[in-house]
Amino acid sequence: MKADAIRVLKGTYCNSLIEYSRFLTREVIIGDVPLGGINPIRIQSMTTTDTMDTMGTVEQSIRMIEAGCEYVRITAPSIKEAKNLAEIKKELAKRGYNTPLIADIHFTPNAAEVAARIVEKVRVNPGNYADKKRFENFEYTTSEYQAELERIYQKFTPLVKVCKEYGTAMRIGTNHGSLSDRIMSHYGDTPQGMVESAMEFMRICEDLNYYNLVISMKASNPQVMVQAYRLLVETMVKEGMNYPLHLGVTEAGDGEDGRIKSAVGIGTLLEDGLGDTIRVSLTEDPEFEAPVAIALANRYESRKLQVASSKLQETNQTLTTYNSQPTTNFSPFSYNKRKTSELNTFIGGHQVPRVIINLSHKNLKDPAILGDVGYLYSPILDKYNMGEQSTDFVYLGDQLPSFNFPGNVKQLYNFSTWKTIANKANTHPIYSLSEYIQADSRDASLNLVRISNLDIQTALFNQIPVDNTLVFVLETAETHGLADQRQAFFQLMKLGLEVPVIIKRSYKIKREDKKSADSMNLTSHISHLNTPEDFQLYAATDLGGLLLDGFGDGIWADAPEISTKIILTTSFGILQATRSRISKTEYISCPSCGRTLFDLQITTQMIRSRTDHLKGLKIAIMGCIVNGPGEMADADYGYVGTGPGKVTLYRGKEVVKKNVNSENALDELIGIIREDGNWLEPDLVLS
Repeated sequence: MKADAIRVLKGTYCNSLIEYSRFLTREVIIGDVPLGGINPIRIQSMTTTDTMDTMGTVEQSIRMIEAGCEYVRITAPSIKEAKNLAEIKKELAKRGYNTPLIADIHFTPNAAEVAARIVEKVRVNPGNYADKKRFENFEYTTSEYQAELERIYQKFTPLVKVCKEYGTAMRIGTNHGSLSDRIMSHYGDTPQGMVESAMEFMRICEDLNYYNLVISMKASNPQVMVQAYRLLVETMVKEGMNYPLHLGVTEAGDGEDGRIKSAVGIGTLLEDGLGDTIRVSLTEDPEFEAPVAIALANRYESRKLQVASSKLQETNQTLTTYNSQPTTNFSPFSYNKRKTSELNTFIGGHQVPRVIINLSHKNLKDPAILGDVGYLYSPILDKYNMGEQSTDFVYLGDQLPSFNFPGNVKQLYNFSTWKTIANKANTHPIYSLSEYIQADSRDASLNLVRISNLDIQTALFNQIPVDNTLVFVLETAETHGLADQRQAFFQLMKLGLEVPVIIKRSYKIKREDKKSADSMNLTSHISHLNTPEDFQLYAATDLGGLLLDGFGDGIWADAPEISTKIILTTSFGILQATRSRISKTEYISCPSCGRTLFDLQITTQMIRSRTDHLKGLKIAIMGCIVNGPGEMADADYGYVGTGPGKVTLYRGKEVVKKNVNSENALDELIGIIREDGNWLEPDLVLS
C-alpha cells in the first residue's frame, strides 16, 4: 500500500456508524477456545513473572484464569524460556487447567519456532521480528524496498510453516512505538505505517496458505490506536481478509487513568462492532486486568449480532456490504474537530471541552460541597481555591443555594426556576426544545437546549432560533447511545449548524426489581450500570468515543448514585485520555512481564509522587528495552530499565543518560526536566 492510499478508502471500516452491528470475522482455533466468528469476546492477560520460574508463573496463571482469563500470554525472550513453556503447560495441566497459552516473542525468530511447537498461539511484532529499529532514516528505491520484503519473507516463512504443521495460531501484533526504521522511513509514525507493517506479514501468511491469524494495532494514545484499527479493517476488507482483532491500549498505566484510557480505546471500537478478544494493559498485577476487560465485553452481550451475508459464516469470506455511512466530510482515520461557533470565549470554537457536574440532588447549604467539584472553600479567608480539575458548570435544577458561588463556575437551572432568580449574574437556563422555541425570555449570553437525535429530524427543530448564545445538550435514549449521538452530529453537520454541543450521558445502577420506574420507562435517557465500578468504563466509552471523532464541546456524565468526586475525576480523565483537555501529568507505563527489570508498580508510584504536578508532561516508565524507547511513542521523557539496577533516561527518543543506578535515576530524571525548563516546584503549583 502506498503512503497516500488512505485517500482511496471509503471510511467503511464497520458495518454501520449509526447502529450496533458486530463485524463478523474468520474463526481461529486456539486450543479448545475458538476466537472470532460468532464466539464471545474473549478475555486475556499476560504474566509478569520470570518465565524460568515455572511454579511462580503457574501460580500467577491460575490467579489470572480464576479472574476470568481465557488465554494466558507468557513472554519468551529466548530459546530457554520458550522451551520452559512446556514445563509450565505440563504443571498447569497437572492442576486441571488447560487454558490456551500464548508465547510473546520479540526479536527472536528461533524462540518463536520453538514456542510454536509447544503452545496454542504465538505473538510476533512485525516491527522487531525480522526488521530493525535504530531510529535511522533510510531512502529506498523500489527495487531496494522489494528486496527488503523478500528478506522478511525468507525470515518469517519458517515460523509460518511450524504453525501450519502444529496447528498453532499466530497474532501479528503491531505496536505504534516499535515500527521498524524501514516502515517509519516510508510511511512515517502513522496509523498507515502500523497497518502496512502488519499487512506485509499477513500477505506472506496468505501466500503460504496459512490463515490461523489474529491481528492487533496497539498504541498508548487511544486516538492513534482507534484510527489504526479502523484503517486495518478497511484495508483487510479491500484485500479480501476478515481476521479477528485483538484490542488493547498499550502502556495504559494504572488505577483510574489506566482504566479510563483503556475504555476510551477499546470501548470505542467495541461500539463499532470491532474486536474479538481484549487485553487491558494495566501497571498492576495481571489478575486485576481481567475484570476490567470482562466489564467492557459484557456490555455487548445483549447487543444484536447482525450479519451482512449468511454465506460469510460458512465460507469465512470477507464482509463486503456496508450501510448507513454518513455523506458528510467526516473521516474515521484522522482527527478533525467539528467546527463550532465560539461563544463568549468560553465554549465552542477553539476552547477546550467544558465539564458539567450535576449537584441538583445535593444539600446546597454548605459551601464545602463545592470541594467535590474542584473548588476548595476556606472559611477563614472566605474564598475558593480552584484546581486544574475544577468543573466549569454545575447543574442545580430547581435548587437555589444559600451561599454565593465562585465566579469561575457557571450555574445552570431549569428554565422555569431560572426565570424567578432576581440576580442572574453567572446563571444560565436549560430548556427543552419546545420550551426554548416558546420562551418569553432568554439569557443574553448562554442558553442551553436539550435535544436528541430524533429531535433533529422533527419539524419543531426547524423552528429553533439559532444565534450566538445557543448551546445544545445532546442526550440519547438508545441502548447503542454512542452511535445514536454520532448520527446526531452527522445531521448537524449536514444542516450546516455550528452550534456548540455538550454530550450528556446518564447512568444508574441496575436494581433487582425489574418493575422499577426506570426499567419500565422505555424512553428513559438512563444507561444502567451492572456495578458502580462500571461507571468509569461506560462513561469513558460513551463520551470518549465521540471526542476521539472530533465531536463535542463539553461533556456531562450524570450519575447521582456515584460519588461526585469520581464523576469529576472521570470527566477530566476522559478529556485527558482523548487529548482534548490536559489537566495533569500523563504516565505511559507498561504492564510488566517476565522481561521487566524493576518493580513497575512501585517505580511508577515513586515517579508519580514527585512529578504528578507537572501538568501536560508525558512521562514513560518502561520495564525493559523491548518496551522502550520504541513503545514510549510520543512521551516527553522516558525511564527505561536496561539491566539489573540500571536505568536509561530519555528525552523523547533521545538517550540522555545511560545505565544510571536505579537509586539515583529519578533525581537524574528530574534534573533533565529542570534543565529543559519544564520543572515547577510543587508548592508553587499548589499556591
